[in-house]
Amino acid sequence: MNAGARPYPNRLVVATHNRGKLEELRALLADLPLEVHGVGELLADPPLVVEDGATFAENALKKARAVARATNMLSLADDSGLEVDALQGRPGVRSARFAHERATDAENNAALLAALEALVPSADGAASDADHVSTIIAGERGLTARFRCVLALVDPFAAGAPSIVEGACEGAITRTPRGSGGFGYDPLFVVRDEGKTMAELGADAKNRVSHRARAFAGLRPVLERVLAERADAVARLG
Repeated sequence: MNAGARPYPNRLVVATHNRGKLEELRALLADLPLEVHGVGELLADPPLVVEDGATFAENALKKARAVARATNMLSLADDSGLEVDALQGRPGVRSARFAHERATDAENNAALLAALEALVPSADGAASDADHVSTIIAGERGLTARFRCVLALVDPFAAGAPSIVEGACEGAITRTPRGSGGFGYDPLFVVRDEGKTMAELGADAKNRVSHRARAFAGLRPVLERVLAERADAVARLG
């Protein structure tokens, strides 16, 4: 490379329209030499991907492949959601659409509480919410839950298989939403060993313990290898 020339830009496109997910992934990727773009920032007409997979991995891979084809760029997709044991793992892959296909976060949270209320009715005048939270952190039967995230990385120029990694964050559901941070079900999810909902954790704390952070820990060495291989290829070209 000629002296003073700009480094070859390593661009990564994230296959999501969810601003919260994009910002979390940008924070997790911040110390890597990458330009991170949301698919909507690069394409005026992003590919419409029907998330009809039976698993998070199927949906993540489907989204990453579609965006890699559309952009011809290294593409990362996230599929994640909440699994509640009392609901046999629901909302699961339908977490973003639990109330209905175009549900808001508030509607999905209300639908989750209604589903749990039908199974585990609350007693008027019973324990305070603080007591309730303490109980569910200890693992009250039926209210244990986890956030699960699957990340799929597709390199359109690589011959190998896509990289798929998974992470989970264990916790439980509280009936009373708490906190103003995060998105989705964060106000209802009490993180195990933290005593706070995901929405009460600051961004830095969330990016240490979340399901997305744990999945990214598995993806990091893959990304580092891809970037090193690209840097070697550029160096050979001079």
